[in-house]
Amino acid sequence: MCRRVIVGGGAKVKMAAQGLIVHAQSPLCAKGFVEWRVFVLQVASVMGGAGGAFVTSLLFCSGLIGAEARCPAPCYCKEGVVDCSGRGLATATLPSAFPGGTVELRLHDNHLTALPVGLLESLSGLRRVSLHGNPWSCDCGILYLRGWLAKQRNEGLLRNVSCSSPPALRGRLVVYLVEEDLLSTCRYWICDLALASQISLAIFVVVQALLLASVIFFLRRFNRLCKEARRTAEESFTGDHASGANEYVMLKDRNT
Repeated sequence: MCRRVIVGGGAKVKMAAQGLIVHAQSPLCAKGFVEWRVFVLQVASVMGGAGGAFVTSLLFCSGLIGAEARCPAPCYCKEGVVDCSGRGLATATLPSAFPGGTVELRLHDNHLTALPVGLLESLSGLRRVSLHGNPWSCDCGILYLRGWLAKQRNEGLLRNVSCSSPPALRGRLVVYLVEEDLLSTCRYWICDLALASQISLAIFVVVQALLLASVIFFLRRFNRLCKEARRTAEESFTGDHASGANEYVMLKDRNT
């Protein structure tokens, strides 16, 4: 289970961090631990002074600062080497965090089509990465990996990361792709999105037009019914008045 530490105490601390629950690292907390730790450290830096020192000291005492992510399943970790190769990992099932002391990361021979943004930058001590044997999809989602590869100097790494799709870019090295190549693959879904938006807008306009026509129709019908009711009431009143006048004349004649 996740161990919880409530950060609080002090006037400034209460304003910025009271009630904040920080989850200590465990297999059940692996995904959110790094984000929580960075956020709390940012809170401490913004507060500054005694309040920031108090929050930082609490984190040190609870073991949240300096705590490393445990070896994610189903990878194997030993002496700074995280081996996730040949595990059948896809982009959706790739671990979101690795131990901070990772020196070598093996991700080859999986089913990766892209890497999550910021995955490799979070490992400051990383020296070697293996990415070959993955069906990289060279579309908009590959931009992060392309940018990271452009900063590397390992020619062996660069030569082993190539596109598997789309067919027009198959076999191309990811690091040498130009933005025009990647943006051209995005046009299809952009066009589909634009078409879907236009269809939705057209349906919305038609529905609004039908509602407006219905309102106008019922208003006119209601107005017509009101006129008929008013005319019927006037005719009834006129008939009653004429009948009363005739009765008065008849009574007057009798009296005379």
